[in-house]
Amino acid sequence: MADFMQNTNVKSAVRKLADPIADISAFNTIVQSVILNNPFGCVSYMSRGKNHPPVEKTKENYTARFMYQDSDASVVGRSSDGYSTIAGYNDGIAAVIANTANNTAHGGTPIHTTDADNFSATLKCHDPNGELYQVNISRQQVTISSYEDDAIRTRIETWADGVAALA
Repeated sequence: MADFMQNTNVKSAVRKLADPIADISAFNTIVQSVILNNPFGCVSYMSRGKNHPPVEKTKENYTARFMYQDSDASVVGRSSDGYSTIAGYNDGIAAVIANTANNTAHGGTPIHTTDADNFSATLKCHDPNGELYQVNISRQQVTISSYEDDAIRTRIETWADGVAALA
């Protein structure tokens, strides 16, 4: 299994994945599992009069990439579009493929190059010791940041070791 390697400048750790997470569905399953199952043992907390759940998604980004091919299957153009939700990502892909004027401007037929897509989500977690830290899950790596207690990194590393897509 790959280990998280602590950076020297700030208290953060990164696990580079051996292979990118397969697709948006596998990615979403991992993120939702953390939010719903709370494998890090986080606890809810109050801040500025608002109750926060133990784990909450604070940021997400989804990028769909396309190439355009002419009738000879030669690449005549490329594009990418960014979205802030999975629903937007899915709807956006359908919209790009159906956009006749855009396809004509590119001089080809769009092909969604799913292997080149990128996605990430940042989760804010509240440890029982009172620390707030972030876990960023992207297609290529998992990053833990803003933690002080090394037990946090150990818990997340143990969890990641049990998720085949995060090897």
